[in-house]
Amino acid sequence: MKQPLVVILVSLLFFGCTRKMMPALPVCIIQKIDSIKAQPKWNPPAEINEYAFRGKRVYLITAPCCDRYIELVDENCNYICAPSGGFSGNGDMKCPEFSKEAKHVRLVWKDER
Repeated sequence: MKQPLVVILVSLLFFGCTRKMMPALPVCIIQKIDSIKAQPKWNPPAEINEYAFRGKRVYLITAPCCDRYIELVDENCNYICAPSGGFSGNGDMKCPEFSKEAKHVRLVWKDER
């Protein structure tokens, strides 16, 4: 009888600690995910990745199709730049240092529909 209780307690501690280590998603990112889910599935599938860049948490949001900018936004979904995408593939050239300086933190969401 005590074994299941121990397993449950250890699981709660492990998953509770793991959850606390990852910061909560900003509301605007959750809204962005909901907005993308309301659309037909993108090709390639939509992804949102979190990065550390210039001392801040930022989010890279893929585009629904070809020749569109891959947008980088801050925690309030304010546009920062487009590090890649567009006709040239080089983005809007407002943050060419992104690929060298940014540190990938995690995949936040990928449309698996």
